This record gives sequence, structure tokens and C-alpha cells, in this order.
Amino acid sequence: MPDTPQTPDPRQPQVHLLDARSLRGLAHPLRMRMLATLRHDGPATASQLAGRLGESSGATSYHLRQLAAHGFVEDAPGHGKGRERWWRAVHDGTAFDETLAYDDDPATRGAADLFLHEIATIHTQEMGTWLGDAHSWSQEWRRGADLSDFTLRLTPAQSLELVRRMHALVNEYRDLPAAEGAESVRVHTHAFPRRTGARDAP
Repeated sequence: MPDTPQTPDPRQPQVHLLDARSLRGLAHPLRMRMLATLRHDGPATASQLAGRLGESSGATSYHLRQLAAHGFVEDAPGHGKGRERWWRAVHDGTAFDETLAYDDDPATRGAADLFLHEIATIHTQEMGTWLGDAHSWSQEWRRGADLSDFTLRLTPAQSLELVRRMHALVNEYRDLPAAEGAESVRVHTHAFPRRTGARDAP
């Protein structure tokens, strides 16, 4: 996951680096989906989020307050009318510190496990949605989509370098000038080691 920028850079996303407290505040499936919706689709009310996610407005209201208490969302002035309360995401993304998965506190380790598994679930669901709807997109968009995997022989340092270079490349496309035909594109990157059969043998 991307490192937290040390100085403001308009080409880089504004990323919230999780610590143990904020991780425990975010590591809930509904909170993660609500935050993702606000980041992808813009400000919304608790009722709007409830409708989009198939939840009650009472549940979304409660979890919005929890997200706000941990610094993930804030009021979005200038939206709606009357007594409607609109919310927006504070940051563009979230950075996960791998040391949290090895924290001394079992609650923090459990939150880290839930957080990462929920991300994997969301990625799988997004890919499934694309595959189910691909027939409704143009041939140009189907050619512009990708579903690939690669197996490389790398050291941990080489894998980290690869990940950082991929993130840098993706961020070069973040603030391209608006172009006709542009759509919101989700890019997933996964890089992880696997043991081969020979290494698994006794």
C-alpha cells in the first residue's frame, strides 16, 4: 500500500496512515464500505448511504459518527438543504502499516486481519461486478480492461521496489486532464509470495 506523502504533492493522493487506534476504528465491513463509497462517489447523507448499501439509516448514522471520531469523515458543508447532514471522506486513501499485523495487542492484530480480508473481499466483488456487466460496455472498454497474473522470482526488497514503482505509475494517471469518454477506473494491485510444491515437501 502507498506510503504517506511527506510533503503535499498534487499528483499524489492524500493518504491516512493507520495506527492501532484508527485501525480498530475502521476495521468493520460496513464502515469500510461506507468510507469507500464516499471516496468513490462523493459526499452523501446517512440515508443515501443506507440505500446504496442495503442498510438501515440508523446503522449508517452510527457508523458515520464512529468514522468521524477516528478522523476518516467530516461534515460536507454546501450540500443538501434543511436539516440533512452530509458527510465526505477526509482523505483519498488509507495506508496500512504491516507492523500492525504483528502488534502485541491481540485486538489490533484481529483488526488488521479483518481489515485486509475485507479489502480482498471488496476487490473480488468489484471484479465479479465487472465480469457480470462487461457485455454492456463497449469493445474499446473491454480492450482497456485487464485480468492478468504473473509469477516472478524476487527478493523482499525487489518486491517492495516493484510495488512502489507500480504505485508511482498509477499515480501518474491520477490527475490527467478530463477527456471525452473518460470513466472511473478501479485499479487493483496484489503482490505476495507463495511457496512452491518443492518447498512445501518435508
